[in-house]
Amino acid sequence: MSIYDKLTELNITLPPVAIPAAAYVPFVQSGNLVFLSGHIAKKDGKAWVGQLGKNISTEEGKLAARAIAIDLLGTLHAAVGDLNRIKRIVKLMSLVNSTGDFTEQHLVTNGASELIGQVFGAEKGAHARSAFGVAQIPMGACVEIELIAELA
Repeated sequence: MSIYDKLTELNITLPPVAIPAAAYVPFVQSGNLVFLSGHIAKKDGKAWVGQLGKNISTEEGKLAARAIAIDLLGTLHAAVGDLNRIKRIVKLMSLVNSTGDFTEQHLVTNGASELIGQVFGAEKGAHARSAFGVAQIPMGACVEIELIAELA
């Protein structure tokens, strides 16, 4: 099954690449690796604002991370032209806007990791990962995630 068939099965439409909000580019390719800049969580086209442990639950944060994964896939598609060219998702790095006593950043980030695994399958979708709690993210977003992928 192609990646696009899987996306259709999951009822996912890839969004266009977002215009960078600062002095950076959405992606860079170096050799067989593609590095995607951090994408913030969006809800209804605007930053998904909030702080885990204060006014956003772990489950809502997980949905925000899943939404970011869909945006990342749209950017990855724009970067490589065909998601079927992806040999492997190498790494995700997740920043979770959270209070000092919130300790479920890893569970929030599962929202992105699980979707990547569903789309690319166990072998290509299994990736290394970091999940950090941070005091703030641009525009007050609740989650930001970046991705590194390897091309076949």
